[in-house]
Amino acid sequence: MEKPKVLFVQQEITPYLKESQMGLIGRRLPQGILERGKEIRTFMPKYGSINERRNQLHEVIRLSGMNLVINDTDHPLIIKVASISAARMQIYFIDNEDFFSRKFTLSDKAGKCFADNDERAIFFARGVIETVKKLGWSPDVIHCNGWFTSLMPLYIKAVVKDNPMFSDTKVVYSIYNDDFDESLNAALPKKIICKDLDKEAVSLLSNPTFVNLSKVAIHYSDAVIIGSPEINPEVAEFARQSNKPLLEYHPTETYIEAFNEFYDEILMKEPVVSQ
Repeated sequence: MEKPKVLFVQQEITPYLKESQMGLIGRRLPQGILERGKEIRTFMPKYGSINERRNQLHEVIRLSGMNLVINDTDHPLIIKVASISAARMQIYFIDNEDFFSRKFTLSDKAGKCFADNDERAIFFARGVIETVKKLGWSPDVIHCNGWFTSLMPLYIKAVVKDNPMFSDTKVVYSIYNDDFDESLNAALPKKIICKDLDKEAVSLLSNPTFVNLSKVAIHYSDAVIIGSPEINPEVAEFARQSNKPLLEYHPTETYIEAFNEFYDEILMKEPVVSQ
């Protein structure tokens, strides 16, 4: 019997960014799932604040070289990789000079969200998908962590749903207390080229706030995890009323085992097909 394959799509991973709850989960969870007998791959954006020399990142030429067109503009996709030898893990980084060369992550020095965060999130989701396709590695579970990964469930369930590599994939979305106060670009639905984007998603994405992005991610996911002790109450209520399998918050001592069991449970269920 083949080992289940789990793809982790992370907004943050320690030690590449300043330590945070989400970053520590991004570092420890994949290792814990690997140690429990599953295959893993892990992706995050290659933010400009990540020191490539210190962290020994290098470009993977065979995976790079594709251009992704967003809003009629070509953006080269560069894939870099680093190893965490103590965990026998590799981290894949999605890079592009236009989107990720700046020295901050999702907001500027003053804390204001970058105006192109919508296109950056699109590029990241599509970059992960295209790289996984090049690897020929079909995931059984995709676990998305952080609002910057919120478009990934939509892409898997609406845009590439007919691709045999993803047609049976289960998507899990973790909700964290990473709220932001601004709205992304209202043209976001037009930039997501998809004939199967449903009316509810279009309506929500036309006002792409943290709450609405989270709702779209939940809508297109097969299951939901509460990732922080306290999360946005409107998002929490939406998740609990979604009728999706939901795992409540687990502290550091128990979350890896709980997540592993949760993956096994949802792998036994029929995939969710959003209408």
